[in-house]
Amino acid sequence: MNFSAWSIHRPLPAILLFIALCVAGLFAFRQLPVSRFPDIAFPMVTVTVSLPGAAPAQLETEVTRRVENAVATLEGVKRTISSVTEGQSVTFVEFHLATPLEPALDEVRDAITRIRIDLPRDIQEPVIAKVSITGGTLLSYAVRAPGWRADELSWFVDDTVSRALFGVRGVAQVTRTGGVQREVRVDLDPSTLLGYGITAGEVSRQLAQIQVERPSGQAEWGGQRQVIRTVATVAATDDLREFPIALRDGRAVRLSALARVSDGAADPVETALLDGEPVVGFSLMRARGSSEVEVARGVRHALAELERTHPGVEFDVVFSTVEEAERSYSSSMAMLWEGGALAVLVVFLFLRDWRATWISALALPLSIIPTFAVIHWLGFSLNMITLLALAVVVGILVDDAIVEVENIVRHLGMGKTPKQAALDAAQEIGLAVIATSMTLAAVFVPVAFMPGIAGKFFREFGWTAATAVLFSLMVARLLTPMIAAYRLKPRPEHEAEGPLMRGYLGWVDAALRHRARTLWIAFGLFLASLALLPLIPATFIPVSDLGRSNLGIELAPGTSIEETTALAETARGLLADIPELRRVYTMIGGALDLGDPGKTGVGETRKATLILDWGEPDGRSRHQKTLERETRARLHDLPGVRVSFLSSEPGEQMQLVLAGDDALRLSEAAQAVERELRTLPGLGSISSTASLLRPEVVIAPDPVRAAERGVTTEAIAEAARIATAGDYMQYLAKLNLPERQIPIRVGFARAALAEPALIGQLQVAGRDGPVPLDSVADIRLDAGPVQIARYQRQRNVTLTAELNGRALGEVMAEVERLPSVQQLPAGVSFLNAGDAEVFVELFTGFVLAMLAGIACIYAVLLLLFNNAFQPVTILTAVPLCAGGAFGALLVTRNMLSLPALIGLLMLIGIATKNSILLVDYAVIAEEEHGLSRHDALVDACRKRARPVIMTTLAMSAGMAPVALGLSAESSFRAPMAIAVIGGLVTSTVLSLIVVPAAYTVMDDLRRWRARPAPAGT
Repeated sequence: MNFSAWSIHRPLPAILLFIALCVAGLFAFRQLPVSRFPDIAFPMVTVTVSLPGAAPAQLETEVTRRVENAVATLEGVKRTISSVTEGQSVTFVEFHLATPLEPALDEVRDAITRIRIDLPRDIQEPVIAKVSITGGTLLSYAVRAPGWRADELSWFVDDTVSRALFGVRGVAQVTRTGGVQREVRVDLDPSTLLGYGITAGEVSRQLAQIQVERPSGQAEWGGQRQVIRTVATVAATDDLREFPIALRDGRAVRLSALARVSDGAADPVETALLDGEPVVGFSLMRARGSSEVEVARGVRHALAELERTHPGVEFDVVFSTVEEAERSYSSSMAMLWEGGALAVLVVFLFLRDWRATWISALALPLSIIPTFAVIHWLGFSLNMITLLALAVVVGILVDDAIVEVENIVRHLGMGKTPKQAALDAAQEIGLAVIATSMTLAAVFVPVAFMPGIAGKFFREFGWTAATAVLFSLMVARLLTPMIAAYRLKPRPEHEAEGPLMRGYLGWVDAALRHRARTLWIAFGLFLASLALLPLIPATFIPVSDLGRSNLGIELAPGTSIEETTALAETARGLLADIPELRRVYTMIGGALDLGDPGKTGVGETRKATLILDWGEPDGRSRHQKTLERETRARLHDLPGVRVSFLSSEPGEQMQLVLAGDDALRLSEAAQAVERELRTLPGLGSISSTASLLRPEVVIAPDPVRAAERGVTTEAIAEAARIATAGDYMQYLAKLNLPERQIPIRVGFARAALAEPALIGQLQVAGRDGPVPLDSVADIRLDAGPVQIARYQRQRNVTLTAELNGRALGEVMAEVERLPSVQQLPAGVSFLNAGDAEVFVELFTGFVLAMLAGIACIYAVLLLLFNNAFQPVTILTAVPLCAGGAFGALLVTRNMLSLPALIGLLMLIGIATKNSILLVDYAVIAEEEHGLSRHDALVDACRKRARPVIMTTLAMSAGMAPVALGLSAESSFRAPMAIAVIGGLVTSTVLSLIVVPAAYTVMDDLRRWRARPAPAGT
């Protein structure tokens, strides 16, 4: 069916169709979430098991390995990653992208339930949760309130602020940083306990057993059912001081006689500072599928309302990724307008007819607006990838309309009426227009099946671009001929050929007469293009300037939070006079969530993170990487400190994993690799998760002495634990307040614990009463690992190197040549992780996608032309674009990265457009007009050269704003546009000469193949 003729004769259905599509697109546009990158987080479930005070080695043996073995065999599991620190084991169960998260969560929960009986009795109930957040920390705020106490401000954040923010749609998690945790402290006096003959554990248990409220049944009194409750709680700390504690001899003593009771705070484990001033901070993460911009807008509104209702409270933004998404969105929309305007200008310069120009330009909004509806239906967001797809194809969207309009204008020049010219031109050009659009869409079909994170990027770009191109095809076949039929005016005959056309046709004639030489020259140019590849460095994603740096400082194990805070302030002072530094937000003891468990790390009192705010990139002359190098140089002389930059940005770090079961061999191999990594030039800081040793006090019970006095190992551990750190949270007594419960921690004061001999004097419950701990156990100093990292059920060491602007592919190649990597000990394996893993997936997937894309194009052309040889002729334009693409990347010093590869994949479809126009008309001229093959090819070049050049210039003009990098995030966008423009130019110039020569060769092959066999064979 000729849809163009149907539309010309019946215009109303086509008009109503596009009105409906545009309404749907505008509605979807308002609903689409806005984010910087696609939601690329893998489906993940975490299993957290806590046993306060337990050593990492103990937890690894008793908890982590059992959890990993239970979940490793579940369907869809990609890998397990575990981090074991003091008192906590966290296992991340990562599933493949296509795995539904809810069923996966149920399977993990069932697996942990089955092994619960095998886990230690005293652990807190395992927490199994799905990771519903994406992208790491979205916003961090510092809260200041002059005149408020630290515990008041902390509770304000925990209660009021959290409730307000969880009311904002899309907020998934709110985490406080710094501040204090209120608790009632019962600081026992060691000498008094010794005098009364009672242990710290007995005091803690009596409080927990008596200071409770319990249900006690029910009764019927006076004909009414009554609920019975036993209430033995106190309402205030003062009442708790008078609480009686029973002694072994039957007497009782007030709690205040044994201890100092105070309503205070737990020992600090986190601190937050803003430019050196103590603050309470909080961070929030967004849920999957939510809009970064909408979440931020809702958060700002909620906090503004809190400031209004709580005078004196101030919220300062100290970390934000929202501005990046906003800049990306606004710049992408600006590029759409700029690219569209330039493409329309090219059309006008060629046609010199404002009516023909606006008819062509109408394809832009009518192709882009309905695309938003499909993006929404596919579950995508308005991110850098989808908006870049629209910005890059904006020149392509007018191509089909240009070809239609140019052909209609040519028929008008023959003296036809506008309606007849539209009917004849649409009929003549129909197959070529359909073929050009379908081949471009076919390139991206295999992309939908690419695995991993790289596939997610390709998929969103591909579906968006293909959808817009298919809508442009609908416009070109339904609307453009119809509007031209009723709005264009008759035109005079075409003017004679100019000198440029005569010169070009002379080149075509020469190429046809010397076709072998022409094709060999083209083949030589292709080989020369491939020779450029080794000269172009390869990476995952180009480095960008975010306007902030996350500086990590790590001190020796055992460092107190006060010492870490002092050194962090020293580091801030060394950086204070950098002109670009606007302010510094410091977190001690906490970890900035980077959205990747392999990069986030674990908060410890010996670690600090300084968020350095450099301001907007446009407002300074030096790049973020230059400022980071100066920062590293200024902090170089800090003693006993590891300095590194933490980043969630793809392409900024290289992660290598060494895994093995033999801890000694693994440690030695990791040290050797780390030592040789530091010899590679140009890299920034090198960090390792190889666990440092922390000082430990080891209590070794003597079985004989303990048995004689009736002391168990569990009693010894309990006595030491309660005295020094308090009992487990689930066993502590609580002080009930109207809005919350305050834990009552029984133990020794921090000052008393500074005396080393105190441990040996601790009273342990025995058969005949308390005995000193050192009478039944030996006490010695030792060392143990701070943290144990595990990868795929093996211990692992992750080495992280800051690329510092170097290409990831280059560094990976150098790493693989290191002697320590090539000669790993038996039982130790080398794995790429993080960006290095994605990098390998990216280039492997690209090669497969490119080959599959070419196969799909061939299949589409075969169906459309019903000829096995003409598609091969058309595809000869594909290798011709390699020289321009690689040369443009090399000249502009851009790397072969993910956006450049997307551009190369896109070129495969674009390059065929020019060939299709030439081959299609040559077939028409030869079969319908009766011309010889030579004359048909020359006539095709004469008739189709102008639309070929017009479409090339329109596409190049549409992508020019992207290539020039005139807006935010140009480092990501520019390589794609540069590769496409460069490849498009060489492909157009060469295909206008080479394709006619290739056509004759393939036509001879077709005729030879179709020649009837000699008689008798």
